[in-house]
Amino acid sequence: MNKQQEEIREQQQKSWNRFSAGWKKWDAINMDFIRPAGGVIIEALQPAGNQTILDIAGGTGEPGLSIAGMLKGGKVIIADLSTGMLEIAEENAKRRGIRNMETKQCDVCELPFADKHFDAISCRFGYMFFPDMQLAANEMFRVLKSGGRVATAFWGGPEQNFWVTAMMGTIGKNIALPAPLPGAPGMFRCAQPGLMKHIFEQAGFKNITEKEVSVVLNVGTAAVYWNMMTEVGAPIVAALGKADEATVQKIKAEVFDLLQQKYGEKEICMKGQAWVLAADK
Repeated sequence: MNKQQEEIREQQQKSWNRFSAGWKKWDAINMDFIRPAGGVIIEALQPAGNQTILDIAGGTGEPGLSIAGMLKGGKVIIADLSTGMLEIAEENAKRRGIRNMETKQCDVCELPFADKHFDAISCRFGYMFFPDMQLAANEMFRVLKSGGRVATAFWGGPEQNFWVTAMMGTIGKNIALPAPLPGAPGMFRCAQPGLMKHIFEQAGFKNITEKEVSVVLNVGTAAVYWNMMTEVGAPIVAALGKADEATVQKIKAEVFDLLQQKYGEKEICMKGQAWVLAADK
């Protein structure tokens, strides 16, 4: 990686460690939200038996822990850049009585594993944060056994993910945010049609498929939505940090009004759209 990408990696690591407490607090809602994507990943990988499977950017443990529960004699290594997130994954594994897993703090662009080591690789909503997305795919290909399979989930475009744009769009109307650098990590970085397929083709993967997945973020109330997003969303907190208190309160009021207009008195269930790419080595 070049110097800029190394700086991105350091920023990502600091950010995920900083917000790991928020992810622990809101883990139940978040995991319900993105569980459908994990289900499609599991369906694509068909984990079983004594396989050794790598879950990259495993965060608080999913889908790695669910995969571990399907193996008989096999194991899952949950890898993440953030030690804070991995500590939560270990707590979740202990609480669920899952012992055939271990965690590894590492960078996907420099995986500390031998060539052809894993039977399968999962990666749910981590890809858009990797400093070098092509190098990440190359590393996945390297550590995957011949005939092995990879599956990764990523978000569709902003127009299909109101759960993000309700907050970030309102912030953008009130604060002059700098344009992101080309290739910088971001929620919709992988949404360009054909981009992910091209990256995995360049890495050497074959039989590449992409499946659309619908998700629903059930937050119930505007207050829950605001609190959760400001405790797990690093870009949101960074943007709000540039505003004075009056502007933050104005943004909050506008977000609440926006949700009221869209959902009225109903429980707030925010739809989202993602894709799962699966491929063979």
